[in-house]
Amino acid sequence: MSKISIITVNYNEKEGLEKTIKSVINQSWKDFEFIIIDGGSTDGSKDVIKKYQDKISFWISEPDAGIYNAMNKGIRASKGEFVIFMNGGDCFSNDSVLEEITPMLNDEFDVYYGDNYNSRHDQHKKIIKYPEKLDFTFFYYRTISHQSTFIRKKLFDEHFYYNENFKVSSDWEFFVYTHCYKNVPYKYLNKVVSVFDCNGISYDPKFAKIIQEERNQTYQKYFSAFISQYENKIDFNSKRFQHFLHIKQHKITWLILKGVMNLLLLFIPKLKKEY
Repeated sequence: MSKISIITVNYNEKEGLEKTIKSVINQSWKDFEFIIIDGGSTDGSKDVIKKYQDKISFWISEPDAGIYNAMNKGIRASKGEFVIFMNGGDCFSNDSVLEEITPMLNDEFDVYYGDNYNSRHDQHKKIIKYPEKLDFTFFYYRTISHQSTFIRKKLFDEHFYYNENFKVSSDWEFFVYTHCYKNVPYKYLNKVVSVFDCNGISYDPKFAKIIQEERNQTYQKYFSAFISQYENKIDFNSKRFQHFLHIKQHKITWLILKGVMNLLLLFIPKLKKEY
């Protein structure tokens, strides 16, 4: 059994798919399983898969119920100890990255994650670095990249597979749950693992509302006992609130601010007292 299963999900991304395939099969470390789940593409992606099928461990091309349904198909088909998702358009940072990382994957940790480049139209941007410690505050604002994360497969069986009702945030939900609710052991690799194609929906501003709605569902499902208190704490620790406290220390600016606030209060309903 290979230690790593590389899962590629694709739908009508022919050029990106071939780029990803080449990145995978050009790795100097060859002892991995390569799985492609195509959603029944009509742009010639299937022909690209057939072109390289002798290098692919398993592939299917059939309609699916969305990206997370396809990713779950890949997990269920995988036989490796760890899975990593390298979707159509994504690629490894270099041809020897698996050779460098695979010996680090052992029984001590369930999640290993590294850094990545963000790429748009094949232009590399700055390296996206991640912290060594992952806590709730980190996941409240960000997430780790599944293109740079090796996940022990058994975590999906022990907890849950990706939420297929979500359009954008299921991988974030899995990470915030396993890290902050179940405290699974993890390790930061301090290596650039992947080049992430940021032309996808998670970087599209029109999906921002959906992302927030999905995250709110996760907060209420797993963290309802403290999320409101946590958000209040975030407000009090915000830079804007710290600016407010700083102004209060200076008499003249504080008087000006109080005057502006009193004026604004004339146009909004009075604050209700809580007893």
